[in-house]
Amino acid sequence: MKKNRNVKKYSNSTSKRKRNIVEKPITVKKLKILSSFGIVIFLLLIFRLFWIQFVNGASLKERAYRQQTSSKIISPKRGAIYDVNGKALAISEDVDTVSINPSKISKEKKELVAKGLSEIFSLDYDETLSKVNSSSSIETIAKKVENDKISELKTWMEENKLSACINIDEDTKRYYPYSELASQVIGFCGTDNQGLAGIEDSYDSILTGESGKIITTTDLNDSEISDNRSTYVEAKNGSDIYLTIDVNIQSVVEKYISKAVKDNLCETASAIAMEPSTGNILSMATYPNFNLNTPFEPNTKDMKKKWESLSSSEKINYLYKMWRNKNVADLYEPGSTFKTLVSSIALEENIVETDTKKDFYCKGYEEFNGTKIRCWSTSSHGYETLTQALANSCNPAFMQLGKRIGIDTFYKYFEAFGLFTETGIELPGESNSIFFDKDKVGPVELATISFGQRFNITPIQLITAISSIANGGKLMRPQIVSKSVNPSTNNTYNTEPKQVRQVISEEVANAVIKMMENVVTNGTGKLGAVKGYTIAGKTGTSEAQVGSNNGNTLSYVAIAPSENPQLVLLVILYNTPSTNTHGSTYAAPISSKILENVLPYLGVNSDEANIKDSSNNLSVPNVVNKTITEAEKILKNAGLTSSISFDGDKNSTIVTTQVPAAGTKVTKNSIVLLYSEENSTRTSVTVPDLKGMTLSKAKSTLNTKNLNINYSGSGLVVSQSIKAGKTVEEGTVIEVTLSY
Repeated sequence: MKKNRNVKKYSNSTSKRKRNIVEKPITVKKLKILSSFGIVIFLLLIFRLFWIQFVNGASLKERAYRQQTSSKIISPKRGAIYDVNGKALAISEDVDTVSINPSKISKEKKELVAKGLSEIFSLDYDETLSKVNSSSSIETIAKKVENDKISELKTWMEENKLSACINIDEDTKRYYPYSELASQVIGFCGTDNQGLAGIEDSYDSILTGESGKIITTTDLNDSEISDNRSTYVEAKNGSDIYLTIDVNIQSVVEKYISKAVKDNLCETASAIAMEPSTGNILSMATYPNFNLNTPFEPNTKDMKKKWESLSSSEKINYLYKMWRNKNVADLYEPGSTFKTLVSSIALEENIVETDTKKDFYCKGYEEFNGTKIRCWSTSSHGYETLTQALANSCNPAFMQLGKRIGIDTFYKYFEAFGLFTETGIELPGESNSIFFDKDKVGPVELATISFGQRFNITPIQLITAISSIANGGKLMRPQIVSKSVNPSTNNTYNTEPKQVRQVISEEVANAVIKMMENVVTNGTGKLGAVKGYTIAGKTGTSEAQVGSNNGNTLSYVAIAPSENPQLVLLVILYNTPSTNTHGSTYAAPISSKILENVLPYLGVNSDEANIKDSSNNLSVPNVVNKTITEAEKILKNAGLTSSISFDGDKNSTIVTTQVPAAGTKVTKNSIVLLYSEENSTRTSVTVPDLKGMTLSKAKSTLNTKNLNINYSGSGLVVSQSIKAGKTVEEGTVIEVTLSY
């Protein structure tokens, strides 16, 4: 009985609680809270949708597009660098870059891939495995890979079915056909084809071009989907650069300055050859040079032996010194070559004349407040004219001249000659001169400036200034790039010669050249003479500073030929082993050897060649009424060339007319045009302007137009019988007069 009552009691209690729960009402306050909460949630969702759709919509769309597309960069081909005649100095060869997509390599093949790639490209296995296990989307394995290695890689990929995870992208590799030639001028590229020195650096943006790309749609596995959304942007190859440098002249210059270093005449050497009328650099050389194909390797045997023992900073310092173009980046004291400019200033200001007797007196030294500055000569020169003082390179005479000129006039002309500013040549790293502040120039400083010491300029500044003497007083902006050519459009941008200013008169310039001729014939520059040519020159010796371990700096500047300058040459020998040497002893002979080879190459006839050519004047024989066969034989035996446009029987066809006519005086190998009844059509050409040309150049110019030459005199063309621009028949003889 107790048991049943207890159960009933429990059941009743449970039922009562259930009724209380069900019957408890929801208050209005709670309902409002729930409604408000629901509205807030709804509004937040609406705001979120709005934010995604309208605020972040574009970026999310772009992000989705990027996730669904694959972009492949197409490297442009770097423009080539050529010399003035079109000889390749720097070219790009097709190579490949190999990369991997680590995420596409299955776990079981990761070690296989690392082993294969490290063996094919001779890489460290652990480093390669690290790239294979990388979380990056792409890892570069090898750059600038040659074709033979790519062929080996493709075979291995096919054997192991790994084409989906290894990429082979087209690339280019820089190659320098002449290796060391003009190395400090041309410069080189890094592994990313970016120019790091020389023209490669200063014209990097023009040479590089613009990259292209291929954009394709991909699936979840990054496999390409063929659809119309693929985009191809063509790469724009870089423009080609043509230098003013002539490989043949550069080779000659490098041959002789390298010989000076190898013969222990100096520690380093440099040289510049400039065309004075345009400012074009025909050669710019520094020795020792280096191999452009391996620019990060030392350039001497001694350095190669100890290279690995050097610290990183020591290696870097050595490489920068090796790459340095001394002609534009290094400062030096010009010494007595500077006396040519001092003479120009004095003559232009009417302070002195060239041949005033007893104008200067050399007692072996000049004294300033107890300080004696001696002449290079151990004996005094006595009384001198300016011409004699320049020929003797007399320091006391020029110190006396410096007093007359004064520092204000000096600095006015130094600025006019471009010595206070960089020349603006298209090469990186150009330095500027260092002169005393004008208000700090005392008597001693003025004296040393007068003969070219105790201030510093660059070789390019000096040769640019002296070229203004060679071209009649015009300061030209030096240039080493003649043009750039876009290979895709053939658009050409020519670098035109730029005259900066007229510094001295043509009369003064010619007077200084005459004095410089005397330096070569009667003065310190005798070893700079060149047989058969009239050379204007000046020696220079800059003494090492007191306490310095360096030797003298020896130099020689030449204007050649002096009657109509085609070339200004500056040769500098640095740190000579003996302090008793002079520019006349070593630098002048090097200049002579260079000019001996270069002048004939430029078509500048020597005096002997002009005399020899004059004996080759011939009289044209009469071949009218002869058969063509007979006429050709007669002309050949006479040392002449025949020309006729005829396809018939030469043995029976008669010559009816010849140009030039019989009896006309021509030079050997001149052309005679033959005509027959069947072929009587004449061709007309325009006569070129020959004035100022050498005989050789005038001949070649007329020869390209099938015109002949006859001449009198020697030197340069001063007149021609038929004016430039007139139309004449092919074969016509142009009479020219040559004179110095």
